[in-house]
Amino acid sequence: MEIENLVKDAMPFLKWVAEWNQDLPALDLEAEIKDPASVAVLSVDLINGFCYTGPLSSPRVASIVPPIVRLFKRAYDLGVRHFILPQDTHEQNAVEFENFAPHAVKDSKESQTVPELKALSFFDQFTVIPKNSISSSIETQLPAWLDEHPEVNTFIVVGDCTDFCTYQLAMYLRLRANAKQHADTRVIVPADSVDTFDMSVETAQELGIMPHHGELLHLIYLYSMALNGVEVVASIN
Repeated sequence: MEIENLVKDAMPFLKWVAEWNQDLPALDLEAEIKDPASVAVLSVDLINGFCYTGPLSSPRVASIVPPIVRLFKRAYDLGVRHFILPQDTHEQNAVEFENFAPHAVKDSKESQTVPELKALSFFDQFTVIPKNSISSSIETQLPAWLDEHPEVNTFIVVGDCTDFCTYQLAMYLRLRANAKQHADTRVIVPADSVDTFDMSVETAQELGIMPHHGELLHLIYLYSMALNGVEVVASIN
């Protein structure tokens, strides 16, 4: 297909996705929570290395810190006690560094949870799960945690990046529930608490790397999650 025809043919779909995103509903957490013990909030990769410092840090990603902190406080006030933080904690020679600049090496400042979450009075109740790839479920303790907590059937997923670790986590939780015939499982992603980075074509060409249109890919991956049964909402109040 010629590029011009591809762009032209895609426009109605892109317009639909943008309007779909604008019309996403907000979710009232208090109305949704029947049993706080059945709810878990999972924040993936809200660490310094993606928000504030290092080669992969991004102002777009840093912008989701305040709504995530508000969500954590709201959930805790409503009785939720399951807070799971899958976080990049890479080996010095991580194979992933062949695709992404070295980042979030174990014991570095980049690999640490952002200070806004660490400042919460209940931070000591968080379960931090180190990971060495964009997957929160491969070679991590997350599958074991899920097996140990069968009472949890509502998963609120936040963090970064929408098209990498957030997508992998939400899809894993959704597909795991599907495979196990857990019909009552909900996986919820608030759009205001996930985001991804920008890399313009011009800058990417100068650096010899691949470009990355943050806003477009954010929308497309939210759409893909929704297409697969993840509940995508505008926000959680």
